[in-house]
Amino acid sequence: MNEGAIKLFVYSSLRSGFRNPAYQYLTRYFTLLGESVVQAQFFDQGEYPVAVPSDDDHFIHGELYQLNDNEDYAWAFEQLDDYEGVKVEPGEHAYYRRSLSVVYHEGKPCEAWIYWFNGEVEGMPAIATGDVFTYLQEKNKP
Repeated sequence: MNEGAIKLFVYSSLRSGFRNPAYQYLTRYFTLLGESVVQAQFFDQGEYPVAVPSDDDHFIHGELYQLNDNEDYAWAFEQLDDYEGVKVEPGEHAYYRRSLSVVYHEGKPCEAWIYWFNGEVEGMPAIATGDVFTYLQEKNKP
């Protein structure tokens, strides 16, 4: 893995299994490196789970991607920031923020961009599983 390369960790709707239309964009500019984990916790905000960084033993699963060409950084992340609602109109609240975080890929730490929930999780039920797929399957069982 090229340590100087720009990486992105996704844990929810941009993961390959979600078949989100934005995933096609992701695969055009990034290469999937594989499954990875980050120290974080999921919370159920109602419509979908949200993630925040954690200092304890909680880890969430996701996919690590590498930007194909670092010269595409500004364009690629501008599109992703738009998708994740990072850029908002004056007076609106951004529900996500993008920050560099430590991700563990194949047991080794690396730095990657992650879109974290940008709000308070107080009062939201914590989600025990660290995998959005598992949680949504359990939640949506008939």
